[in-house]
Amino acid sequence: MALEKRKKKMGLTTKIFIALLLGAILGIILYTLPASSVRDDIVVDGILYVVGQGFIKLMKMLVVPLVFCSLVCGSMAIGDTKKLGSVGVRTIIFYLITTALAITVALLVGNLINPGIGLDMSTIQANVTSVDSVESTSLVETILNIIPDNPISSLASGNMLQIIVFALLVGVILAKLGEKTEVVGNFFSQFNDIMMEMTMMVMAVAPIGVFCLIARTFAGIGFSAFLPLGKYMIGVLLALAVQCFFVYLGLLKLFTGLNPIKFIKNFFPVMAFAFSTATSNATIPLSIDTLAKKMGVSKRISSFTIPLGATINMDGTAIMQGVAVVFAAQAFGINLDFTDYITVIGTATLASIGTAGIPSVGLVTLTMVFNSVGLPVEAIGMIMGIDRILDMTRTAVNITGDAVCTTIVAHQNKALDKNVFINSIK
Repeated sequence: MALEKRKKKMGLTTKIFIALLLGAILGIILYTLPASSVRDDIVVDGILYVVGQGFIKLMKMLVVPLVFCSLVCGSMAIGDTKKLGSVGVRTIIFYLITTALAITVALLVGNLINPGIGLDMSTIQANVTSVDSVESTSLVETILNIIPDNPISSLASGNMLQIIVFALLVGVILAKLGEKTEVVGNFFSQFNDIMMEMTMMVMAVAPIGVFCLIARTFAGIGFSAFLPLGKYMIGVLLALAVQCFFVYLGLLKLFTGLNPIKFIKNFFPVMAFAFSTATSNATIPLSIDTLAKKMGVSKRISSFTIPLGATINMDGTAIMQGVAVVFAAQAFGINLDFTDYITVIGTATLASIGTAGIPSVGLVTLTMVFNSVGLPVEAIGMIMGIDRILDMTRTAVNITGDAVCTTIVAHQNKALDKNVFINSIK
């Protein structure tokens, strides 16, 4: 009987943590074994790769319809176009300001730790081919690309910024027309329910996917691979900690008066899931549900701000890019002046906004940031090997920023029930 109760209490988060731990142990064991076709071809690049990437593909499958329907329903649910505009403007301004703060924190921490000094950059030449092929996009093109030429093409290609613009317009019009478009509104609401249910079905196999992803990661890098880039990792992790525990929680306390420690405790399961999967988009349903049940945030607000944040609020990515800029500049002996740092702040803010909420895509947009101040993109080749671990951490920070912003916006719009937060248990 006690065993049955224990099994019932084991939730998705617990399963994911167990999978994370077991995957890391298996990965380290595989890393210590001598190279062989069984280890490399069958286990690491066979079973672990297929299952892990299969899980990632399942999550990618959900991204476009989930974000589109969530934003249409979110903007439609707010109803009042003026209120929607107010919520949207406040949300976007918050996201932009925190991203600019994040990149500033990263540059300060980077210059404090000096991760690139004394590094021999001749070791990176073998890993740069995949980075060199990435085509950069100018700032002007990035801004213009927000507006879709063909929304159907945007949906098919997964251009998230264009999808957001189109979804918001559809939601605003549905809210404005009201009963005239009730059938269409019901369609999107029901389809959104379908996507939420499909997401939960995919999440049910998350522990298996996480186990394979983590096992393959550790099988490839082990522990020794971290040593040459230890300072870089410390710099990124320190900046992420400052952003999460000082900037976010400070803003939360300032604008809502809620207990920051309790907020983190309540939201920790979502952070753990984001860390495990390294994708912001997969956490959308869990974030909305947790904010409603443990924070008292109305789903009218969260169904709008969370999908939006999962796409445009990438503070963790901006932090990685800021530390990487300092790392590359020091490693190549390139001096960056104040103007260069301002350029990096602006470019990284836009680059993080254009970053999709899927694993490791920040490395692609990092090329744009490097090009803005004339840094060699070859340096990206060095950080590719350890990016998976940092990617998981910065994803957890990203979704925490989304949650804090959502809570603040809900409080400002009187859509926050503090009694739910006060009476919630861990």
